[in-house]
Amino acid sequence: MSYEPTQRNTLAQRQLSLAVMIGGLLAILIVAGGIAIRVKSEHQLKDWTEAQAIPTVNVVAPMRDVKGGSLDLPGRLEAFASAPIHARVSGYLKSWRVDIGSQVKAGDTLAEIETPELDQQLNQAKADLVSAQADAALAKTTAKRWQDLLDTDSVSRQEVDERTQGYATRQARVVAAQANVDRLVATKNFARIVAPFDGVITSRDTDVGALINAGSGSGPQLFSVSSVDKLRVYVHVPQEYAPVIKTGGTAEFTVPEYPGKTFTAKVAALADSIDAASGTTLVQLLVDNSDHLLRPGAFVNLHFALPVRDGALRVPASALIFDRQGLRLATIDSRDTVHFKSVEIVQDLGNAVEIGSGLTVSDRVIDTPPDGLIDGDRVQVAGTGTKAEKHD
Repeated sequence: MSYEPTQRNTLAQRQLSLAVMIGGLLAILIVAGGIAIRVKSEHQLKDWTEAQAIPTVNVVAPMRDVKGGSLDLPGRLEAFASAPIHARVSGYLKSWRVDIGSQVKAGDTLAEIETPELDQQLNQAKADLVSAQADAALAKTTAKRWQDLLDTDSVSRQEVDERTQGYATRQARVVAAQANVDRLVATKNFARIVAPFDGVITSRDTDVGALINAGSGSGPQLFSVSSVDKLRVYVHVPQEYAPVIKTGGTAEFTVPEYPGKTFTAKVAALADSIDAASGTTLVQLLVDNSDHLLRPGAFVNLHFALPVRDGALRVPASALIFDRQGLRLATIDSRDTVHFKSVEIVQDLGNAVEIGSGLTVSDRVIDTPPDGLIDGDRVQVAGTGTKAEKHD
């Protein structure tokens, strides 16, 4: 009978159907799992994209300063007194006694000039004086004799007056001759060139045998003398800061040749006017230089301590936004929402600024705000509570 083979075929068909069903279920599970993973990934990507669309910012807190800032300006050292020495007489340089760097006292001889022509003029003037004195003596004797003759009525009053007038004229010639001698003697004294005050020789522009021409300030100078025990410091202060610079105040300064060393100068005078071209006022300070460390003409960096401004708040300069709407700061509220505030700068400190109005101490200010930020945007805060950088 064929019953047993038929039964075996039916069992095989059932097993095959069961395998197909299991395979189909597995395929469905695999497809469903893939779809679920893809959907989850899409949701994660969407969440990440939305999170990245919200900008991340750094926040700083405005800071009140317990002391004012510093006004840094370039300045120039000048000698307290400086004089170019010119010749007052012509001749040839006979000798010089000092060179650059020599310390001199007022009245010290710097050089001597040979003046042969002036010497001859002085000799002639002295001879003219002697001649005038002799003429005056003779005129005096003559006038006296004619006065005696007038008493005897031997001569007329007119003749006596003429003789008396002649004596007076010769006396005047004596005075003129004496004045000419005194003038030449005074001029001869200029043949010895002397220091006008205590100081140091800063230049020597002549030598023995050089032809010396008498001149004024426009002519060639022989020496230059400077008083350097005390120096002047000149600096141009911007108009904005001129009111805070007061006579008697002090400023510190540094010079390149002494790194790390600080000097103190005292404000001596202010120009009390604004230069229209530069918008600055000239300030003069004095500095003691008894140790002669500083030199006239040197460049200095001056530092004026500025007073604290009432109500001013300091923020980094990088937080400022300047566009067509003016000068603004971007702040965020408790919900991390952006709000722009128009502000006014009262002092620029370089890497920081002091805000005079438009900002409160409780505001949170965005440092280096990203481009495209508008009022009402949401942001993520990367850092908070950071103080505005202090300017030294």
